[in-house]
Amino acid sequence: MIDQLILEFDKALRTVFAPARSVRPVPGDELPDAALEDDERRHAAALMRVNHVGEICAQALYQGQALMSRDPAIRESLQQASDEETEHLAWTERRIAELGGRKSLLNPLWYGGALAVGMAAGRFGDRWNLGFLAETERQVEAHLKSHLESLPAQDRKSRAIVEQMKADEVEHAETALRLGAQELPAPVKGVMKLAARVMTRTTYWV
Repeated sequence: MIDQLILEFDKALRTVFAPARSVRPVPGDELPDAALEDDERRHAAALMRVNHVGEICAQALYQGQALMSRDPAIRESLQQASDEETEHLAWTERRIAELGGRKSLLNPLWYGGALAVGMAAGRFGDRWNLGFLAETERQVEAHLKSHLESLPAQDRKSRAIVEQMKADEVEHAETALRLGAQELPAPVKGVMKLAARVMTRTTYWV
């Protein structure tokens, strides 16, 4: 038990403070950097910071849900999705640096909150656990779609990253549904959207 706690704590520290790594090539890496105005560059960097925090939260959610899951197959699926989210973490982190931006100062807070939510969701059983995962991925997909509409049209490097992230999130949601996800009640979905709105608006600036 102690060994498991140490491993999970180490994972949390690495997610929040250590540079993430990607097995897959960074989407859009071959594209040239666009000439952006200062305000466009700041806006793109802020959006990528929001996306980076989303991936910090995703890591924590998956960690919490996997800890509480009773089904080895579901834990394995959560781990696979978590590995892909780690790549998203690496891509957004790199793009923030390229745009001259910075990561959120509140990353430890976002991680801790998301971990608690993931563990709470897992306590209701695997079907509800998966339902929470599927709804989270749907909302993230919608959020990424809005970023594609907001990013400067000429910032093809950022757009390529967001496009691939969006495709991966769709796949994660479909996997959760295949594994037997339970549809969440509308009030729960509404609370999730409200929490996400607070997080994204805060992270855009902080």
